[in-house]
Amino acid sequence: MALTSGTVAQPSDAAAGDTGVNAPDLQVFVFALFFIFGGITSLNDVIIPKLKDLFTLNYFQALLVQSAFFAAYFIFSIPAAAIVRKAGYLRSASIGLAIMTAGCLLFIPASQSGTFGVFLFALFVLAAGITMVQVVANPLISLLGKPATAHSRLTFAQAFNSLGTTIFPIVGGYLILGSLARVDPATLSGAALDAYRTAETQVVVNTYLALALALVIVAGVVWTRRNRLPNVVEDSGSVLRAFNLFARPRFGFGAACIFLYVGAEVAIGSLIVSYLVQANVFAIGAGAASAYVGFYWGGAMIGRFIGTVVLRLVSPGKVLAVVAAGSITLILITANTTGQIAGWSLLAIGLMNSIMFPTIFSLASEGLGKRAAEGSGIIAMAIVGGAVIPPLTGLIADASSLRFALLLPALCYGLIAAYGWFARRPVAV
Repeated sequence: MALTSGTVAQPSDAAAGDTGVNAPDLQVFVFALFFIFGGITSLNDVIIPKLKDLFTLNYFQALLVQSAFFAAYFIFSIPAAAIVRKAGYLRSASIGLAIMTAGCLLFIPASQSGTFGVFLFALFVLAAGITMVQVVANPLISLLGKPATAHSRLTFAQAFNSLGTTIFPIVGGYLILGSLARVDPATLSGAALDAYRTAETQVVVNTYLALALALVIVAGVVWTRRNRLPNVVEDSGSVLRAFNLFARPRFGFGAACIFLYVGAEVAIGSLIVSYLVQANVFAIGAGAASAYVGFYWGGAMIGRFIGTVVLRLVSPGKVLAVVAAGSITLILITANTTGQIAGWSLLAIGLMNSIMFPTIFSLASEGLGKRAAEGSGIIAMAIVGGAVIPPLTGLIADASSLRFALLLPALCYGLIAAYGWFARRPVAV
């Protein structure tokens, strides 16, 4: 049965087409959204080694954390885009923040049950809310300013995303991984094992309860501004019509590259702690290794601030091709060296990742016009790559080694480099 919905016209369409909407205060709000959902997403990199230890999981099983989280993008992106068209950007953002709050609160029953599957469900609900917020945030930041500087502005917003991904793992690693490996869960069974898991996961619960409180406050502030942008609803037929955007090669290839990029970035981030603790790399404990996750995401933050300037001067497609090639080079270095060189080469991939998502998004979205919300929904749906590529990387690691498993992300970056060259010229208007 076809679902029908409207399309939210850009506020002041004529103005949006020429100069965009001049609302600096709303830009600050969107930057805050990028910070929040970026930081929460990066906490998965800290939770994975915690749950891997508590539930004695292999790499494939542990990386199902990312599958549960990023599957929500695949399932909810199109419905989220439909809600945005009906309710508007700011109301939809409030809804998304409320769902995120519910996901955080679900960590309470997850801890009490001591069951891995309940944690996966809590992460799934949390990600459903993030999906809504991201479907809002990406086109909104493009709208709030001149179209000519959309690449640069979205990259600047992504820098705040990276600020969150830098700070959250450092703080979360200290809180969540502090007690890791004090007791070997494999030596426990029955009630003792259940009690241990409940006690150890309480630090996870406390972290997400604090996040829930912050989200409630932000959602309340956003709701007070829900009428800040006028929205005009038009009859657009089935929301499934968004899929005909794949008929546009630039958009279809771009959406596929979002799948590949998110999968590669998440796979590497998820394995950083396990990679660095190895005797032939940094040979440190998991708690100490978690602090280095911040360097990975911090590199992305620095690169995005630099990219804000570079993308005003150089073709975005060419920049994308160069940084993707840089990621492949760093993977080859880390896979064929040991010690400090191997560790820092892996972490430096974050710098190469910096401009990939916003650049792919804006390149794929060029020329969509009023269909920007539909395109954003499809692209957000493609983020499901984070649910597919990490566990596949884990399977390879279980069968061979972490180093060999990095070849899968390298393949992803190779295709992204090809897209950058393909889309190096702007869409003819």
